[in-house]
Amino acid sequence: MMLPLMSHATAFDQRPIYHFTAPEGWINDPNGLVFANGKYHLFYQHNPFGTRWGNMTWGHATSKDLIHWKHLGEAIRPDSMGTIFSGSAVVDKSDTAGFGKNAIICAYTSAGGTSDESKGQPFTQSLAWSTDGSLFHKFAGNPVLPNIVGENRDPRLIWHEASKKWVMALYLSGSEFGFYGSRDLRSWTPLSRYTLHGSSECPDLFVLPLDGNKRDQRWVFSGADGKYQVGNFNGQSFVPETAVLESYFGNTAYAAQTFSNAPKGRIIHVSWFRGSDFLDQKGNQQMSVPNEVTLKTTRNGPRLFFTPVAEIVNCRQMVVTGPTRAEALDIEGRWDLPESGKMTLHVKGVEVTVDAAERTVTALGKVSHFDAKARNVHLRILVDRASLEVYVQGGEAYMPFWIPPSEPSKHEVTVSGNWAGSSKVFELKV
Repeated sequence: MMLPLMSHATAFDQRPIYHFTAPEGWINDPNGLVFANGKYHLFYQHNPFGTRWGNMTWGHATSKDLIHWKHLGEAIRPDSMGTIFSGSAVVDKSDTAGFGKNAIICAYTSAGGTSDESKGQPFTQSLAWSTDGSLFHKFAGNPVLPNIVGENRDPRLIWHEASKKWVMALYLSGSEFGFYGSRDLRSWTPLSRYTLHGSSECPDLFVLPLDGNKRDQRWVFSGADGKYQVGNFNGQSFVPETAVLESYFGNTAYAAQTFSNAPKGRIIHVSWFRGSDFLDQKGNQQMSVPNEVTLKTTRNGPRLFFTPVAEIVNCRQMVVTGPTRAEALDIEGRWDLPESGKMTLHVKGVEVTVDAAERTVTALGKVSHFDAKARNVHLRILVDRASLEVYVQGGEAYMPFWIPPSEPSKHEVTVSGNWAGSSKVFELKV
């Protein structure tokens, strides 16, 4: 079904400056995040025919630095099995699937019944592959995993080295997920099921060294809303060692995925900023800044820390002082913490408040906590036309916000509260 692009008259440019957007149409979940042949590949849920959800395909873009993206158009289009819902991608280094050494293999949900062409078809899991990273072919033997239950979807592929097999994490229904195993990516067998209480959709599964210690590896399993547990995955089942934890303390961020095969073992995380309307006549919705994720010991146990990828520092062009019309900012500051009192940063009409007694940071009605024993507070805030991302204590808390775009005007980053410390404001140019 083809829909015309919706027209929205705007008096000013609302499109984000350095957050990923599609050239045209609606986007939502990041899909198939993978590093291959020296490039980061970002696929995404895309409606090429309108600025609202529908007609799901996989759009495709590549980047060498995670900031500047080259758009390659649609990689996987709907067919008689359904429209193309979310999934993941891996590099098949040993040609286990028979599509070619180092082929990029995408696993996606064929969402039966979501189009006239697929009426009456179930939700199943399918493959597409490419040897050049540009042209993708659907596997003739699709689906590789038949319907298990209802609208099961969002296959997440990983290679489990210890058991020498591929593993697929799949959303089933409610808060239940399933694990499936394969030697060739084509034939899958059930391994186990897992319940991530209070979460659903878009599973992710990855391993991290605790405090950078490669001898102490921990697994993380997460759902679409950022809820996660730290534990162990033995190639068969996931055994948690923590309660269900929260990744985000803002008003957006959903359906995140981490890059497969990222260089130097980096775990790089991108989420969809759900609800982030900017509606500039052609496009709608945006992704988060790519964040590097680490696992650190805290007083409450192991926790994920989020920091913007280092590459964004290369976009810092100048230090801003006084009023500015700059719409893309990178703000960083550190202040000593008194026993009590509050300090507030005023950023683009948003108040970011630190409460020394409560050890909290509050913005737009959302609250995050940080270490009660901390002697100082470190904040980093990334600002774009339609977003504000707050990083507390080097990523101990990540507070992503969608904010409605407003007409550019002179504004100034100011601090109220007489705390010892300093901050810098950088303009970002991409």
